[in-house]
Amino acid sequence: MQKFLLIFFVLICNPSLLTAQNLQSPSDFLGYDIGTQFSRHHQVVDYFKSVADAVPNQVKLEQYGTTNERRKLMLAYVSSEENIKNLETIRENNLKNTGLLDGEPTNIDVAIVWLSYNVHGNEASSSEAAMLTLYKLLTERKDLLENTIVIIDPCLNPDGRDRYVNWYNKTASQPYDTDVQASEHNEPWPGGRPNHYLFDLNRDWAWATQVETQQRLEKYNKWMPHIHVDFHEQGPNEPYYFAPAAEPFHEIISDWQSDFQTQIGQNHAKYFDAEGWLFFTRERFDLFYPSYGDTYPTYMGSIGMTYEQGGHGISGLGILNDESHELTLVERLTHHTTTGLSTVEIASKNASKLNTEFAKFFNNSDLKYKSYVLTGNEDKINSLKTLLNKHDIQFENANSTKVSGYNYKTGQQGSFTADANSLVVHTNQPKGKMVKVLFEPNAKLTDSLTYDITAWSIPYAYGLDAYASTSKVLSSKLMERQTVQTLNDAYGYVSKWNSMNDAKFLAELLKQDFKVRFTEKPFSSNGSKFDRGSLIITKGDNKHIKDFVSKLNTVAQEFTQPLTEITSGFSQMTPDIGSPDIKLVNKQKVAVLSNEGTSSLSYGEIWHFFEQQLQYPLTSIHTDDLSETNLSKYNVLIIPNGYYGKVLNDDTMSQIKDWVSDGGKVIAIDGALRNFAGKDGFSLNYKPSESEDTDDNLISYADREREYTNNLITGAIFKTKVDNTHPMAFGYDSEYFTLKLGSSAYSLLDSGYNVAYLNDAKVYSGFAGKKALADLGDTLVFGEERMGSGSFIYFVDNTLFRSFWENGKLFFVNSVFFVNNNTFEL
Repeated sequence: MQKFLLIFFVLICNPSLLTAQNLQSPSDFLGYDIGTQFSRHHQVVDYFKSVADAVPNQVKLEQYGTTNERRKLMLAYVSSEENIKNLETIRENNLKNTGLLDGEPTNIDVAIVWLSYNVHGNEASSSEAAMLTLYKLLTERKDLLENTIVIIDPCLNPDGRDRYVNWYNKTASQPYDTDVQASEHNEPWPGGRPNHYLFDLNRDWAWATQVETQQRLEKYNKWMPHIHVDFHEQGPNEPYYFAPAAEPFHEIISDWQSDFQTQIGQNHAKYFDAEGWLFFTRERFDLFYPSYGDTYPTYMGSIGMTYEQGGHGISGLGILNDESHELTLVERLTHHTTTGLSTVEIASKNASKLNTEFAKFFNNSDLKYKSYVLTGNEDKINSLKTLLNKHDIQFENANSTKVSGYNYKTGQQGSFTADANSLVVHTNQPKGKMVKVLFEPNAKLTDSLTYDITAWSIPYAYGLDAYASTSKVLSSKLMERQTVQTLNDAYGYVSKWNSMNDAKFLAELLKQDFKVRFTEKPFSSNGSKFDRGSLIITKGDNKHIKDFVSKLNTVAQEFTQPLTEITSGFSQMTPDIGSPDIKLVNKQKVAVLSNEGTSSLSYGEIWHFFEQQLQYPLTSIHTDDLSETNLSKYNVLIIPNGYYGKVLNDDTMSQIKDWVSDGGKVIAIDGALRNFAGKDGFSLNYKPSESEDTDDNLISYADREREYTNNLITGAIFKTKVDNTHPMAFGYDSEYFTLKLGSSAYSLLDSGYNVAYLNDAKVYSGFAGKKALADLGDTLVFGEERMGSGSFIYFVDNTLFRSFWENGKLFFVNSVFFVNNNTFEL
């Protein structure tokens, strides 16, 4: 009886012991041993909910967002009972430690570790590991939680995960088949890796184009963790990879960040060595491109790391790899669980040091450039402000003052007079190092063997004139943007044409059946001058719209679109409004190829652009159905980057050429140009190589990979010359900075329009090998060639790449609506 009363007293005084009795392991909760099946996303969420219900004093669960397919995005905050009670105080103290929140921090001895799982949907072992890691933290390693907050995002990409898991669960044999040739190891297009819009979310951290990223960053920037881990998978023949990372490191990475990665790796190695598990470090996965799940946190002061388990979508529940080892899901998730717990362990051991060094990172006094000053199109400035707000980066307006510094446009030192319309971004703010990374003209590259693109500088991407100043530029808080005036009754209204906001305005007008014209020549009316591409909406064209002025005013207000009233069709400087040079914009019916042969990433960029940015209808046509498709229903056919050898055969090519000759328009992007280059009837041709031939056979085996970089362009920025009298380039200046993703070089068109081209091959930012550069002079970037009544439009460089090169998007819109504008109705 006394023993019973003692137990009863202990449970009453310690209710956490009672609730812990209800904590189930993942296997008990799911009804199958973890790793013997793939869990759907809702099962992962349900498990986290059950744990939070069982131990609410140690786990706080929060839904931070929803995906495009309405799946939940969740965070679990895991710690001791005392830390969970003081969660908000700990968060605020951490922000005070960075300077992001005013005040002096107190008790900054708690480490904050953020674990991110399953950013690539078909790298599906990590969400399974997230469940097991949560359970083990609360049972076997509770000691680590006394001075550590662990934030777990069990699945960054639920739509991609369920695409993979649902396919696998309905495809796999029972028991699973380890033969690599079995259908369960051959995912269909587009695979589970990307999100709903087929974007790679692990390249979206800095650009934040996707809803998953946008919602995650709101929480991430409110916490600013000391350590961030991004769990991945690689091919089944690769052992486990963990930190330290490979070179190149961006120069802002501190010695502490680098050294502590090594300490973390050594801690992992201790556990892997004990089990005899293979691993590798300091190879392949570098810390340079800023939009990864390791680099973005690193540039925000964290110890950002990628962990890569061998496996990937090809592996299913089990596969026999090239070393005749049966790699199972159980093994894969066990490895991820081990490194997750090991990360928390070393964070707990170094909690005080992590806080101290984290605070030091935010001292930006030694940065070379103190201010970046940007001028140009107001819509583009506003678009940049939107991006900066996503990262909580501060900006102001310049005072009227002379600014000297690096001129991005010339690539040399220069000066100009800034005014109140100039945007200023200083580096003496908490996120000053991220400002440097995003804005610097040319990031310092210590090794040309890198994992991704090497140039991304914001001023070039947004098409803004910019100066990087070594002195702090005087600035003030931002002015409020002026509102658009209500329209008066007039003959017509003219809109500028030089930004994506203008393109969205046009798309909305067309969807609402407004008749809109555009001018191919400059004109003036009512004392105002209008450039090529300007939109004209006249009352006479829109008699079919009841309350025309009121409805037009509503759309203009929605898009904050200034319109200039004109009182007559008679222009002060021709053309007049009725001129053949002022044409109706056709309400284009646009189709795009998708499925096998098509790059899922390129298709996704186009799909997302039309649905979420331009908000204009788009029809997707499967490549398997192309030969049977009635193309006469469409004005425009977009062919994304891809490999179309089987799709664009002789019969299908003949079908497309006939359709174009009748007035259709093909827009071909990047690799799609291979299907037309050098073919009969096309003036598009590869440029013969001008680089000096070398005998590659004499290059040693060890040096062959590095030597090959001479042939590569890994995402570098070049200045092109632009024929801005051509409709494809309306709204642009005579120069444009392009992001070149590869070394493919096409000669200038003999019969056609070379709308944008490289006259020389000067690199403004990023890496380009010397042999690749030798072939780039006088090469095509954007062009059009006519065939009958229609056109083939060529995008050698992909302006929609990852949706972050904002200044290139208007070329694409122009190609859809303005180039060889055919006003026939379908």
